This record gives sequence, structure tokens and C-alpha cells, in this order.
Amino acid sequence: MAEQKPQEHRGKSQTSGASSIVRVAGRDVDGSLNIERALSNVKGVGMNMSHALALVIESKLNIPKTTEIGSLSETQIAEVEGVIKDPVSAGIPSYMINRNKDMETGKDMHVVGNDLIFNTRQDISRDVANKTWRGYRHQYGQKVRGQATRSTGRTGITVGVTKKSIVAAGKAAKGGPAGKDAKPAEKGKK
Repeated sequence: MAEQKPQEHRGKSQTSGASSIVRVAGRDVDGSLNIERALSNVKGVGMNMSHALALVIESKLNIPKTTEIGSLSETQIAEVEGVIKDPVSAGIPSYMINRNKDMETGKDMHVVGNDLIFNTRQDISRDVANKTWRGYRHQYGQKVRGQATRSTGRTGITVGVTKKSIVAAGKAAKGGPAGKDAKPAEKGKK
């Protein structure tokens, strides 16, 4: 009889003291994820930022980045949240934060979770109220960052591009005036 090995469950916590769900920066995160992967689930923290945060957490807080986030104590999670809220003071370069020179405070800060959603809405409503070009584009649902709009970003039932030469050929086939070359109908002849 062949000896059976115990099955390993990938992604499941193997430690007995780990929580299954952990609240980090206003977001419920799977406790079986390592710190780097868990931080990337927080809104406002991307993959590069989570990697940088994990390195800072490993060096400053002495928590290895391969540690499951569910095995951390409440005080350690609070320290991790402190690093997320103020990454510049922890040693993260200022070019990695998502809100350089805030309009109201003038500070460089990193915003996550519901604060990020709120600040983005405030920025858009400020642009609309100031009647900037970006505000106008936001207000009318157009592309804001200079993208082409001829073939993408369409709404409604419009499909395809109608070229002037095709329209002119279609009118000529029907017998109507085709464009500049068409002669106006003469009046008075019967």
C-alpha cells in the first residue's frame, strides 16, 4: 500500500493563531496572504507601493514580508497601518505617493480607502466649479486626459466611422447631389 502524504491547501493558513480575515486600513483582507500581497488589496496601494511598504515594514518594524497578515497582533497591525497612512516619514520616496502637494494643505500625503474616493470626488467637483477644461470634460462625460475620441469612448448606438467620400458616393448612387461638384437644379424649366 502506498503511503499517503497530507494534502497541502494552497492559500490556507497553516498556523493555528492566524485570523482568517483582518481589517487593514478600512479593508477586510484575507489573513492567509503574506504582508506584501495583503497590502496590495487595500484601495490606493498598488503592487509597487505594497512591495515598497513590505520592505519598509521588514526593515523598520522587524516583521518579515513573508509573514501571513493574519498572524500579526493588533499592535503590529496598527503599526502597519501607520506606515500605510504616512509612508514618506517611514522612508518611502515622495514620487510613489498618490497625492503630491494637496490643494488644501500643500502637503505630500498618501490617501487610501474611502479617503481616496472622497478626495477624488472633491477634486472633480472643484474642477467643475472652477470651469476648467478638465471640469468641462468630466461634466460632459468626455475623455479627460487627451485621448482620441473619434473611435473610442462612444456612447449611444453609434457604430463605425462614416467617411465623407462614402457619404458622397451614396448620395450620387441615389441620384441626389453628391457634394461640391453637383449642379443646382435649374428653376423655371418645364
